[in-house]
Amino acid sequence: MFCVSSTAIGTIMNITKGGLVLFSANSNSSCMELSKRIAERLGVEMGKVQVYQEPNRETRVQIQESVRGKDVFIIQTVSKDVNTTIMELLIMVYACKTSCAKSIIGVIPYFPYSKQCKMRKRGSIVSKLLASMMCKAGLTHLITMDLHQKEIQGFFNIPVDNLRASPFLLQYIQEEIPDYRNAVIVAKSPASAKRAQSFAERLRLGIAVIHGEAQDAESDMVDGRHSPPTAKNVAAIHPSLEIPMLIPKEKPPITVVGDVGGRIAIIVDDIIDDVDSFLAAAETLKERGAYKIFVMATHGLLSSDAPRLIEESAIDEVVVTNTIPHEIQKLQCPKIKTVDISMILSEAIRRIHNGESMSYLFRNIGLDD
Repeated sequence: MFCVSSTAIGTIMNITKGGLVLFSANSNSSCMELSKRIAERLGVEMGKVQVYQEPNRETRVQIQESVRGKDVFIIQTVSKDVNTTIMELLIMVYACKTSCAKSIIGVIPYFPYSKQCKMRKRGSIVSKLLASMMCKAGLTHLITMDLHQKEIQGFFNIPVDNLRASPFLLQYIQEEIPDYRNAVIVAKSPASAKRAQSFAERLRLGIAVIHGEAQDAESDMVDGRHSPPTAKNVAAIHPSLEIPMLIPKEKPPITVVGDVGGRIAIIVDDIIDDVDSFLAAAETLKERGAYKIFVMATHGLLSSDAPRLIEESAIDEVVVTNTIPHEIQKLQCPKIKTVDISMILSEAIRRIHNGESMSYLFRNIGLDD
């Protein structure tokens, strides 16, 4: 695992005032690794709590120490059973609230349901629902990382600190890719272009954008506002009304805007889950002459057959952070590498608990980052 070291942060990490309690809300032991790393950096012991599933699959939480008048930080990493993970968090937050905790801060590196943050036909904005549930349960502050859409912060009526993993990924590129000066940052779709531009400008590298790949699930085509009315509804429209019809989109053939011939291609995104689009992008880049292909993402969900598909693909290396546990996937695919981000989460916890400014953790971050 690749870890970022920092003398400045390391020398002050253990300086925390009293009254801090650190809990892990996971009943799955494989999800507790990040919590242990954060506790070790802060120099505190993990709080005593039991989180388990009853035989009828109900979640039960038993806090085994006093939290009255204390700052409680609940670290929740998302397991494969995402709905159980959410219930564990909500029940623990409410348990701390009814136990008279001074403040309850959720540390959720990957915010679940973050892709469901827009209205789709007759669906719902699930991110908003989840935010409301967390606030209602008693959460007073949220620490997260690289939200799928920054606007999700507006769904909460509590402070939200949306930390960035890009400094750790940028340092990995500089230290672990020897010939990175011969690289080009690639956006696998126009929607990822801003992130790619941010990486390219910081590394002083060129940028390439793949355009015309398979229809993305988040495109405007699945938005209900573009759905044509049914024949029955058309007949009901008053004959004097002539509503202009939106011209349907026609997907162009796949093209790569930018030169990748004889270069290292580094594809950047925030989430890597279903890897089909990444595999298609890698094949396209190989055809255009890229001799090495890296994929960099903050959240490595790597669901289903992702490890096997990556191992058999043209991708040379997939680099993700440990916001989500993926040790099993790493055993299945040696190409998957991990960057540790426990340092920035630990420092965020320390600063919030001590009442210090968080601006240090957001230095040099622009509106488009």
